[in-house]
Amino acid sequence: MKFDIKTKARTPINANRQIKVQSEDLKLWYGQKQALFGISMDIYKNSITALIGPSGCGKSTFLRCLNRMNDLITGVNVDGKVIIDGKNIYDRDVDEVSVRKKIGMVFQQPNPFPKSIYENVSYAPIKHGIVKKGSDCDELVENSLKSAGLWNEVKDILKNPGTGLSGGQQQRLCIARTIAVKPEVILMDEPTSALDPISTEKIEELMIELRKDFTIITVTHNMQQAARVSDYTAFFHLGKLIEYADTESIFVNPKIKQTEDYITGRFG
Repeated sequence: MKFDIKTKARTPINANRQIKVQSEDLKLWYGQKQALFGISMDIYKNSITALIGPSGCGKSTFLRCLNRMNDLITGVNVDGKVIIDGKNIYDRDVDEVSVRKKIGMVFQQPNPFPKSIYENVSYAPIKHGIVKKGSDCDELVENSLKSAGLWNEVKDILKNPGTGLSGGQQQRLCIARTIAVKPEVILMDEPTSALDPISTEKIEELMIELRKDFTIITVTHNMQQAARVSDYTAFFHLGKLIEYADTESIFVNPKIKQTEDYITGRFG
């Protein structure tokens, strides 16, 4: 049975694509409970990879492994490798703060700082020494807001609090904040699940535009969204990677029956 969602023309997975992120036999435990079972996959540069699957299947857990956010959770144990540009981010000589600068994250709920719109974008670049206060910082803020599709809406109210924006604008502000520290990879954990359809459409259009400059990995429960925006799709179930391929193959001609059952609504 084929899935009746229209997928965009995608570049199939092949050896000519440049690998940006690799997970090798990645396992994770919350205390005694194992949540990820030997996840191995290659994620390609300047592409959007969607992680789909039922609630509690390990999608977000895997996503947080990619920038060591799980290090912040007591009792978590990670085994295996996550290799970015040839370096395992779990090596002892790797600083997790530098990892999170290189691999930014946008969360499910918009979470702007209780600061002005300008300060939301400029805070981290100034703290990390990327820019100093002044014209260079002004330019970085403007360019980041433009990249997030928000500049025209906020250019006259930059001193206003970011928390005063609408939900969709707040999420784009968070994306601008992520872009401002010049990451190479952007992780998105259900970035539109709390937004209305119009705001969701803007974020999806933005993701496709950002793919030109960043590698994007997104968790979504919305399979229509995965079909619309992603180049590659990975189906997770019970902490295991069941199937991973270009998006059109996953939705039109999945090789694993469990994948087909999920995307056609037989379970999940």
